[in-house]
Amino acid sequence: MNQVPADKLGKETAGGDAGTLALDRLLEAGFARIEPAILQPAAVFLDMSGEDIRGRLYLTSDADGAELCLRPDYTIPVCLTYLASGNAGREAQYSYLGPVFRARPGQIGQFTQSGLESYGRRDAEAADAEIFAVAMEAAQTAGAGALNVKLGDAHLFDQALHALDLPDVWLRRLRRGLARGRSLGAILDEAGNGSGSQSGVLAALERADHAGAKALVEDLLAIAGIAKGGGRSAGEIADRFLDQAAARSGSAPAEKRAILQRFLDISGHPDAASHLLRKLATDAQLDIGAALDSFDQRIGFLAARGMLVEDYTFSAAFVRDLDYYTGFVFEAVDPARADGRPAVGGGRYDGLAKRLGSPIDIPAVGAAIWIDRLAVPSAAGAAS
Repeated sequence: MNQVPADKLGKETAGGDAGTLALDRLLEAGFARIEPAILQPAAVFLDMSGEDIRGRLYLTSDADGAELCLRPDYTIPVCLTYLASGNAGREAQYSYLGPVFRARPGQIGQFTQSGLESYGRRDAEAADAEIFAVAMEAAQTAGAGALNVKLGDAHLFDQALHALDLPDVWLRRLRRGLARGRSLGAILDEAGNGSGSQSGVLAALERADHAGAKALVEDLLAIAGIAKGGGRSAGEIADRFLDQAAARSGSAPAEKRAILQRFLDISGHPDAASHLLRKLATDAQLDIGAALDSFDQRIGFLAARGMLVEDYTFSAAFVRDLDYYTGFVFEAVDPARADGRPAVGGGRYDGLAKRLGSPIDIPAVGAAIWIDRLAVPSAAGAAS
């Protein structure tokens, strides 16, 4: 593991004073610094995020022709480093600070990111609250002003869909659509039918998750003797097939659509939202009590840490556009920024380690701090 002792960290660290101040707070909280390699295997990011991310990656290849990219974030590289460390499955806490690289129209492609990751803790709600609180404290230490906080819960979202007995393949489609600002009606009405030689594949995928879809596509390509299809990886082809399989599943019945819309419309103060969610669960006979208990416990831990829960907004429709998130998600935005991009964001991703090769799921939660969005004065941020 490429771990950096605290006494070796100097002011030369990328990100300048703001980044160093944020990192110092993370180190004080017990998160040891690591620094994964800047060059990362591109396939893992494409498999996790789909082909849409390809245009945002800085791609290259090694001497053997393997496709590499400059790291677009830290979460996946930190997880890979953790899995290779010999500590996989055990509790570990990491922090980081350095450059990440994404192609962004009209913007510089290199920017500074700090953050923290926690692995192996079984007290999920307490761990969620700690990660959120320490990340917000680090951002404030680095110079952030008042931030508008939005909370979500991917596990609660998933459980609501399962309680409505919608096909599993819809879960991913709804997540992606909502994360991109589409309405429920637009997502559900985009239905079609598979045909021809692909219909059997689509039928097999209707009950598959992303990992199962990728494995099936890889098997089919191997049988056909094809390494890639049209330059796309197996994961990218699986993304396309999953979308088509969701469309094959048709639209949801009117009664279920109405319940789902009522669920997604719930937002506001977390305590008030919890009350409305429990009322909906009773009215619609949704078996989501355990997920709601976890939600309430997390809010309690946040309040116990002195966080201003009454100032936060929960939205049942808030999901992040990455399907490895499995629970708590959040974003904190500077209200002076016209672009609305988060200064801090993160969540729980208990399924990420297994997606990256672990034989078992490993509890994990983390948060990223975009240092550049903290350092820009409000007036300049509003004009950007």
